[in-house]
Parts: sequence; structure tokens; C-alpha cells
Amino acid sequence: MSKGVWGIRLKMRLNLEKINKVYLSGIGGIGLSAVAYYFLNHGKKVLGSDLSKSEITRRLIEAGADISFKQKESNINSDINLFIYSSALPQDHPELLKAKELKISTLSYFQFLGILSKNYRTIAVSGTNGKTTTTAMLGLMLEKAGLDPTVIVGSLVPQWGKNFRLGQSDILVVEACEWQAHMLELDPNIIVITNIAEDHLDFYKDLTDIKKHFQKFVNKLPKNGLLVKNIDDKNSQEIKYLGKTVTFGKDDKADYQFSDVTVVSGQQKFMSNKFDQVEITAPGLYNIYNAMATISVADYLGLNKHQIWNALREFIGTWRRFEIIGQLKSNIIISDYAHHPDSIQGLLRAAKDFYPNKKIIAVFQPHHHNRTKTLLDDFAKSFYLADQVIISEIYQVSGRENKKHEAVSSEDLIAKMNHAKKYYARDFKEVKSIIKKINPTNSLILFIGAGDIDDLARELASS
Repeated sequence: MSKGVWGIRLKMRLNLEKINKVYLSGIGGIGLSAVAYYFLNHGKKVLGSDLSKSEITRRLIEAGADISFKQKESNINSDINLFIYSSALPQDHPELLKAKELKISTLSYFQFLGILSKNYRTIAVSGTNGKTTTTAMLGLMLEKAGLDPTVIVGSLVPQWGKNFRLGQSDILVVEACEWQAHMLELDPNIIVITNIAEDHLDFYKDLTDIKKHFQKFVNKLPKNGLLVKNIDDKNSQEIKYLGKTVTFGKDDKADYQFSDVTVVSGQQKFMSNKFDQVEITAPGLYNIYNAMATISVADYLGLNKHQIWNALREFIGTWRRFEIIGQLKSNIIISDYAHHPDSIQGLLRAAKDFYPNKKIIAVFQPHHHNRTKTLLDDFAKSFYLADQVIISEIYQVSGRENKKHEAVSSEDLIAKMNHAKKYYARDFKEVKSIIKKINPTNSLILFIGAGDIDDLARELASS
């Protein structure tokens, strides 16, 4: 990997004995918060900063982290052994500059993951959609089977109370993010590709470029590695590996095939060609694909049928993934992280399958101006299963926006949508006003997006 857009590939391993105090700039992010737990669980002093308080920072403080909500130069001193920062942090950030001035070892979050992966047999879960759930499913399954993995996942997992699990074995299960091709920092032994679609077009040129980078990632596998990919996803099928490859999906040619899907009493049941009938409570066809990816890896690692069955049956989901958080009068409120057209369509289909007799009100906050602009037509087509749609203004992603893309608005999305009942909301106050005007009863209200719309969902659920 060359110096430049990727940074310097650090040829080092993690020596915990030389680290006593770690500072995490952007500690409230879903990635860095997992790193915070890693060091806390190793008995290290963890400090950090973030711009705002959240459920994540609250849990970290309870776990022993010292967090400042003012990011400033004076937070950094020479007692700090390691400074790890969010990749969204600008290079002229005062904390980062001070750390470099004091000659403290500095790493981006993804560089740290790359180093950490050298210390383990690493299972990297990648793809446009489904990474988080698949990572959590697999981590919980390996835990239940006694393989005691370390897991870093992009959501809070109820069984762990956080987005991290420290294991004592040499297995690491990690979510491999394709944003700016950061997955290339990892040194995996097993790669799972859930699917590949257009996204992050502020970095990638087009879909061809995205596939090119996924191929680079797979090329990092050792000769005795394993590639697990979705046979029904044509983009994933174009990614090749000379070593062992297994496939999953509906296609008859899949190594791990599923069929005969039914939804009964809040459960999905399906047949598997190697494991008979499987049951999961997580809704949506996409979660069956996630489960099949997990089954493929688990079988390769030697888990038996009962360990796999039981783990999938007991999987209750993760934070902000079809999460039922309460009610607003007679309406069920669900929060979901979906922020890509494909994931939104899958989410709404799951809602219809699990709640066939309820009307669906989709409240969507687009995430990132570039994504909204480049995928505008696809977003406009994504809500056909919703009875009513409310689109809030776009969530601005700190450190990732470009002024030339900020001209796009959620009003542009509304204008593109061919939907009889669509509403534009400038802000959350207007969202609440529209919901009050609609006055739904016995409906499903889905709060969708990767921004702060989850806060609104929880506010309404507690009102």
C-alpha cells in the first residue's frame, strides 16, 4: 500500500505493555468507542473527546472512560502513550496537531484496526449492506460455541451492552468498512462479502471502481484463507479468489442454499440445504442472507448444527436495526439505521412481512449530501411500500461533506418521488407536526437513517 491517500502502512504489532494511557479523539463514534472498550478491558487509562453527548458516551463514562466534550489542544499532554483519532478528523485539528507536536504515536481508527488484525486470525465482514448484523450474529455464534472471539461491531449488541467483546482466543471478528477503502488496512484470514452496490461516490469513481477495491481487499487473503460471498449478488460474484471460496444464497448452485421462507408469529423460518430448518426472529430477507453468511463461516470453523441453530434462534438484533423502541399512542415506533436505497427497500419489505395488517409511515433522514445527490433517483423509488413518507432535511456528516454537493436538499428528493402521500420537513419540529397532523392509529412508524433521527424516535417513544 503506498503512502498518500491510504496513509503509511504501519509494520508493527500492538505491544500493550508499553501503553498505559490512550486518548481517542472522536470517542463517541461507533468505531472508536469499540477501541475504547478494548483498552478499558485491558486495564488501560482511556481518555477522549467528542463534540456531543450520546448513549455511547454515557455508557463509556460508566465503564470508566474520561471524556471531554470540548475538543481542544489542552486536552493532550505528554503522559499519553497513544493517540487514536476518527478518520473524519481534519488534519489541522488542534488535538491531532498537539499529539504530533509532543511526538505521541498517532493512528487513525482504521490504521489501529489494521495493526490489531495482525495479532489475530481475523474474520472481516464487508459489503455495502448487512455488515453490522452479520458481524454481531457471527460474534455471538462463536461465543456460544466456546471459541471466545474478540469482536468489533458497528452497533451496540444487547448481550454485551456495547459494540465490543474481548475474547481470550486468537479469533477477531471485525466489521470491515469500505468508506475510502479503509478495509484495505486489515490483514484478514477470512473475508465475508454480503453484497456490493454503489455507495460512497464521494470517494469511488463508480461501481467499477468499488468492485476494483473489493478485489484488492480479497487479494490480501493468504493462500490458506477463505472467501465467503453472496451468489445472488452479481457484483459480489465478479470478485475472485484463487483459494477456497464458498457461496451462499437462493441459487441452486450456492454451497449454502436457503429456500421455503415463511414468516410465522414474529419468526422467519427457512430451509437450508445443510442445516435443515432454521429460525430467526430478525425480520427481512436481508437478515436471512446475513444468517446464511454466518452459517457459511461457522460451518467452516467446525461449529455443529445445534450451536448454529441455537445462536441464530436467540439472536435478538442490535441497536438501531429494526429496533422496537416503544409506542406513540397505539403506534409502534421502530428505529433503523438504513441509509442506502437497497437497505430501505429491504427494511420496508420486512415491515410489511412482519406487520401485514398495519399501515407503515416512513420517516427518513437522508445521510450525507453526496450520497443523497448521487443516489437521488434510487432513493426516490425506495419508499413504494410505505403508506406515507416524511422526509426530513439531510443530515450533514462532519468531516465528510463537500460544498459542491450541499446544494442538494430533501426537497429535491420529495420532488422526485412518485408517492401520493409524501411530506417534506425542514427539521424535527416539523416532523413532529406532520405526524400529529397525520394522526396515525395502530400503525408502524419507522424512523430511518444513520444520523440523529434515532434521538427523535426515542423522544416520541417516551412522550
